[in-house]
Amino acid sequence: MDLSYSPEELAFRDEVRAFLAEALPPDIAARVAARRELGKEDMERWHALLQGKGWLAGPWPVAFGGQGWGPVEQHIFEEECCRANAPRIVPFGLKMLGPVLMKYGTPGQQAEYLPRILDGRDWWCQGYSEPGAGSDLASLKTRAERDGDHYVVNGQKTWTTLGQFANRIFCLVRTRAGGKPQEGISFLLVDLDTPGIEMRPIRLIEGGYEVNEVFFTDVRVSVGNLVGGENEGWTIAKFLLGHERTNIAGVGFSIQAFEQLKTLAQTVRRGGKPLIENPLFAARMASVEAELEAMKITNLRMLDRAARGGRLMAEPSMLKIKGTVIRQAINDLARRALGPAAAPFPSEELDNLAIAPEGHARNAASYFNNRKISIYGGSNEIQRNILAKGMMR
Repeated sequence: MDLSYSPEELAFRDEVRAFLAEALPPDIAARVAARRELGKEDMERWHALLQGKGWLAGPWPVAFGGQGWGPVEQHIFEEECCRANAPRIVPFGLKMLGPVLMKYGTPGQQAEYLPRILDGRDWWCQGYSEPGAGSDLASLKTRAERDGDHYVVNGQKTWTTLGQFANRIFCLVRTRAGGKPQEGISFLLVDLDTPGIEMRPIRLIEGGYEVNEVFFTDVRVSVGNLVGGENEGWTIAKFLLGHERTNIAGVGFSIQAFEQLKTLAQTVRRGGKPLIENPLFAARMASVEAELEAMKITNLRMLDRAARGGRLMAEPSMLKIKGTVIRQAINDLARRALGPAAAPFPSEELDNLAIAPEGHARNAASYFNNRKISIYGGSNEIQRNILAKGMMR
């Protein structure tokens, strides 16, 4: 099934395709297609090209430098970017902190930070999870104690994605002990060049380096960097997590991965026939495709409600669950299709051998890396609890 677009939406899709064909650097697209890690320079170069077009923050309101895209335009843009092997837009500033500042930030904070997100002067990372506070985020222990016109921050954050590239971090910190845990949390903006901050890399199972531990020792942060009221950070945290979980669903990436899977199933042969003609494998693909199409519609429906100012309840949790399960299912089917060619951790030399169709020699790295997506942003088990509580109300 395909979505029916209006003539205006089809024209926008054609414009996006033409822009991608002209502007997307071939070397970056090739690295994305081969599933190689991108460096900071690659991502910054792509962000600058999008900002030059005015599309880096397309869904942002025009007043804040965006295009005011509706849900269909967002869907079209993200789907076409994935089809063209464009890099993922780094979400922390653009899709997470930006909406927070627009809703909860002061005019001064909006004027200070939103333009810097757009022009690339600031690269943000997220300081939420801690060693003892992941899905149970309200149990966080990083403290921020008031000292005049500053907070003094002590504690540790973990799984800080792309923190090695960032110059700023937005953090949840505990500003009051006792009482209900959620009611003693605040949302703080921190410059990573501030004395007392140390960042240490964490190596992932597939060998990549994209997450970090961050340690705070007597770090002084201006009270002016508090977003919202003191001890009111949990409301902001839930708002931001709604945006994060929608982004984790990765509809466009699943569409791209499924198209690659279909090509793979038509290329790989079992018993003298293309794998796509194997009834069991074809049935598994059909099941995933049906789930993917349903998720596309749900994603559009949720984006439309958000654009109209409607309150999102359990929908982000549902999208997060379905999106991550679908992406992992596609990875698993690709691994099954490749057979021995999906052996883990191939060397760089193997990428140039005809052991697998183009773009699939590094399948093991994607498979292992994507095991995490059902855990971060609130594990799927926690999201199911949220859904169950929502249905009981």
